Formats: sequence, C-alpha cells, structure tokens
Amino acid sequence: MKENFIELLNGIDREGMDKLIEFLNHSDFFEAPASTKYHGAWKGGLLEHSMKVYEILKTKTEDTDSCKIIALLHDICKTNFYKTDFRNVKKDGVWEQVPYYTVEDGIPYGHGEKSVMMISEFIKLTPEEKYAIRWHMGFTEPKELYGTISAAYKKYPIALLMHEADLEATYFYDI
Repeated sequence: MKENFIELLNGIDREGMDKLIEFLNHSDFFEAPASTKYHGAWKGGLLEHSMKVYEILKTKTEDTDSCKIIALLHDICKTNFYKTDFRNVKKDGVWEQVPYYTVEDGIPYGHGEKSVMMISEFIKLTPEEKYAIRWHMGFTEPKELYGTISAAYKKYPIALLMHEADLEATYFYDI
C-alpha cells in the first residue's frame, strides 16, 4: 500500500513533491494510526484511511492531481502526532501492560489548517485544494464556523465531496 501511495504522489507534477515524499518517508506517516480509538486505530491505519478516502473521492469527482493531493494528504497533520503508551489491564486475573495510542501534538495548529500548512511547506496548493483539505472535517467543526463551512462548500464543491469521502471511509469502512 505504501508503494502505491508513493507512486500516486510521484505521478503528480508539482514542484517540491519529491521533498514532500521524502518527508513522509522519514516520518511515521506510513505506520501511524488514523486515530487513537475511533477509526483506523492500528499501525498503518492512517495510510489505509488515506488510500480509502482517495478510492472513494475519485468515484465522486474526476481523478485529477488535485483529487489525489486532497484525499491522500488531508490528514498529514497526524504525522508524528500519535505515540504508543502502555496501560495496565487485567486479563484472566493477571495484570499486564498493553499498548495504546495517545496524542502528543508538537504543532498545535488545529486539524485541517495544520494539514494545509504542512503540505504548503513542500508544494504549492491551489485554493480549491486548500479549502477541501481545511474543511474536510465538515460540521464536526464548532457551530460558529458552520456559515463559513457552507460558503466554502458552495464555492468549492470538491470540499464537500472530500468531507463525504472522509465520512464514508470512517463510518462505512471503519478506516
């Protein structure tokens, strides 16, 4: 799956893509979970989630470079974000330490906006890509932002499609 992910990114003709791929290869992106407990909460879950979102998004819109960037990189903010810790759990009357994921956010910059910021350090994003990545969480954002989210979805319909693809991957496939 990692090879397919990198091949998709390598197929995008965008200055700095090689540096972005290099960053991902030297990070925990390909081994990180997608969340601590909600979906894709296992080693490699973030990669699986990103690939599933891409698979879904390309059925909703044209499979362009923008589609690939938006879907594959929307959760890059979760890179170097989770760490493994241990907790004591009693199994068959015996205590043992079991691993679990916890958050260690070294760059507290939000979620979608953090992904936009991180990607922009390597490649130039179009306005459409920025909006789709920034607002991919949709109406899970604070209600004070609902008007802004609605305006973004009207201006850039792929942003709404991205949100839908993210929801489908999360809730239909648990990835």
